[in-house]
Amino acid sequence: MKILVAVKRVIDYKVSVRIKQDGSGIETSNVKMSINPFDEIAIEEALRIKEKGLASEIIVVSIGGDACQENLRTALAMGADRAILIKTNEDIQPLATAKILKALALQESINLVILGKQAIDTDDNQVGQMLAGLLDWPQGTFASKLEFHDNGVTVTREIDGGLESLFLTLPAVVTTDLRLNEPRYISLPNIVQAKRKSLDVILAESFNLDLAPHLKIINVAIPEKHRQCIRVETIADLVRRLKHEDRVI
Repeated sequence: MKILVAVKRVIDYKVSVRIKQDGSGIETSNVKMSINPFDEIAIEEALRIKEKGLASEIIVVSIGGDACQENLRTALAMGADRAILIKTNEDIQPLATAKILKALALQESINLVILGKQAIDTDDNQVGQMLAGLLDWPQGTFASKLEFHDNGVTVTREIDGGLESLFLTLPAVVTTDLRLNEPRYISLPNIVQAKRKSLDVILAESFNLDLAPHLKIINVAIPEKHRQCIRVETIADLVRRLKHEDRVI
């Protein structure tokens, strides 16, 4: 079984984000970047699957500029076998990402695609579902547990009402939730070994896909601070307070 893991470069979760002065987006200059935390969980799960003897190769892929190589090397240091950078300096939106991952999954004869349920920068939560739709593969989103069988995998997923179990025949797409695992610590010897592992660079244009953006960001702003919550004893007290604040009721 070959596993493909998608890795996105995002602002480190410990960094306080700043909005550009013109409101066009988030400031990323001179900001610490790292692997999307949910994607780290996806890498860890792929490694555990291989350690059980269920996978022959783990391929990590990232879409973006040359700086993404740093994150791919981190994934290789964790234990992935090889890495692929789909190089582009354009803003690649979820649908375009899914199209590229589909082409790569078919090209590499992938049996299982694992990716984070969402990226912490845009919080779109779309790529996994779009990819499964484009490939016409079964999908298990928000996975908190994976159990493999001879003819497929059982995915325990987190839903609003609790837990739901799905049986997926391979090939399939799985997106990871926080409680699936805890990513391992990367040792110095593994970091050194990662420098000798294969990292291929492919131009996004070579796939001959329509990667044009379909969404346009109009403005980015800090959300308004929430007003203080006040408990009222009666409806009459609520009406009085709303009238006092000139609120429509």
